[in-house]
Amino acid sequence: MLIPIIIMVVKVLVIFAGLMTCVAYMTYAERKVVAHIQVRKGPLFVGYHGLLQPIADAVKLLFKEDFTLAGCNKIIYNLAPLVTFIPALLAIAVIPVGDQITVAGETTNLMISDLNVGILFIFAVSSLGIYGLVLGGWSANSKYSLLGALRSSAQMISYEVSLGLSVIGVLLLAGTLSLNEIVKAQSGGILDWFIFRQPIGFLLFVTAAIAETNRIPFDLPEAEAELVGGYHTEYAGMKFAMFFMGEYASMITVSALAATLFLGGWSGPILPPVVWFLLKMSFFLFSYIWIRGTLPRFRYDQLMRFGWLVLFPLALLNTMVTALIAIL
Repeated sequence: MLIPIIIMVVKVLVIFAGLMTCVAYMTYAERKVVAHIQVRKGPLFVGYHGLLQPIADAVKLLFKEDFTLAGCNKIIYNLAPLVTFIPALLAIAVIPVGDQITVAGETTNLMISDLNVGILFIFAVSSLGIYGLVLGGWSANSKYSLLGALRSSAQMISYEVSLGLSVIGVLLLAGTLSLNEIVKAQSGGILDWFIFRQPIGFLLFVTAAIAETNRIPFDLPEAEAELVGGYHTEYAGMKFAMFFMGEYASMITVSALAATLFLGGWSGPILPPVVWFLLKMSFFLFSYIWIRGTLPRFRYDQLMRFGWLVLFPLALLNTMVTALIAIL
């Protein structure tokens, strides 16, 4: 009875420690890749080629003066970063990072919880993050923060519809809501990956996911040129860091989900399953940075028009065509 509990505790610690390490070094990778795109060098001096820069940034944020605005709603102002940060961490719990293994006679999946409705859990938990952005922007009693919060809520609601519809085609083909079973449905070979059977769904998912995580070219809630920093304008120190970490944790979760749904997850030849999973996830994370370094930001009217008049109709069409094919 003790061994399954120990295995579960170890899985939780390893997966969450890995996620937080990825969050830290995604900031480093983004600064380096964008620097090279712009013919700069990026971080260089803290450790070899700046490898210790994320640690230096964490120390700086820990010791930076933390303040609470005089005119804000103090309780909500202080809780909002946690409301954004915690859901971003929880979603990773149901994503399989590898195949089954046997430890001390116990067979276990390389995921914290193998829910038979895993995809619904991810959508439910990730949708909670918007409350942190809205409450943080409203409670700060700042016009820039409030505008960022309003933009963020409208954007996430608009693109969440298309994000959900883009996945329905995969669910129809796999016949399950379990992420582990979706990976197994693609394990026959590269041509069984759903990216080839659902190419439109894949493009819709990636586009909507970038908008959901507030990344360029959809970073209107932060829009430094217009809103200073948007919903986190009035935050500093560790409260700002929680917003920051929540955004990067969401990027990692979305990339892991995209690899699971469309690229066969951990399945692949020769290399260990965990390595395949990390490679596929890294491909999406690199794409995030590449897009940031090459595309300009949308205007807000273009953002909303694109979401409702392009993505949403395409997502509906893809869902109906896939359902028709599945019936026939």
